[in-house]
Amino acid sequence: MIRVFLILAVIVTSTWATDYLLLPEDADLYVPCTDGPPGSVNLPEAFDMRNIKIDQDGEDIHLTGNCTSVWSVPPTDRIDARITVMRFDRGTWQPTVLNIHTSNLCSVMFDKNQYWYKFWFKSFSNREEMREKCIGTKGTVLTYNNFTVKPRLNNVIGPTLHGRYKAVITFEPFDENNIKRPLSVCFEVRGYIEKIK
Repeated sequence: MIRVFLILAVIVTSTWATDYLLLPEDADLYVPCTDGPPGSVNLPEAFDMRNIKIDQDGEDIHLTGNCTSVWSVPPTDRIDARITVMRFDRGTWQPTVLNIHTSNLCSVMFDKNQYWYKFWFKSFSNREEMREKCIGTKGTVLTYNNFTVKPRLNNVIGPTLHGRYKAVITFEPFDENNIKRPLSVCFEVRGYIEKIK
């Protein structure tokens, strides 16, 4: 009896699952935060992005090249990292339940079980340098493998997603005494979500 119930549960939930396409709003992909932490800087102010190439080809986004950290965080600091997804509703950005947070990015960025790795840090080729220096050491080069982002969400179960969304990404350094440093990094990725199945 329990097997029948499990099979029915799998069939029902898979029929409820929906696929979505994410359409970036800006060709540059990364835009300044509209309401970042006080004293925060945008991604191009913290990282020299001149050697990064971003191309959109239909649904896919292709990234190649490297960027160099101009952000200067002491090596004894930890970097608190957060991604907050927000939905544009009735003229204002509203929070959603979709969030990712780590209190020490440098310790988890190459952990294969972390979203940070799965969706971002697995795409870098110079992992040893990044492990040693993290992303906050001035002069650290972050070298991308040529990779393609397929902006799709597959088999999503839950309320229907639609409309304009943004992911707010913040990096905030804290010293050894857990006191926040004044210079944070904040940037956004904005786009539209369309249901495709």
